[in-house]
Amino acid sequence: MTVIKVRKNGPLLVTGADVTLVDAQGKAYPVHGPTIALCRCGSSANKPFCDGAHNGAGFVASATAPD
Repeated sequence: MTVIKVRKNGPLLVTGADVTLVDAQGKAYPVHGPTIALCRCGSSANKPFCDGAHNGAGFVASATAPD
């Protein structure tokens, strides 16, 4: 099973055994480890992956699932 967790003021954490991240041209990114962090703030120097730049960018997002 693959789980995508929305981190408050941070990235999307994607955890799963068989996750493949593909770019717009259909080329797969190399993914190492069971969890990847995807940038939501747009400030990462390592897009689409998070590099922690949201901490200094003042990124604020606290999306929650509806009740």
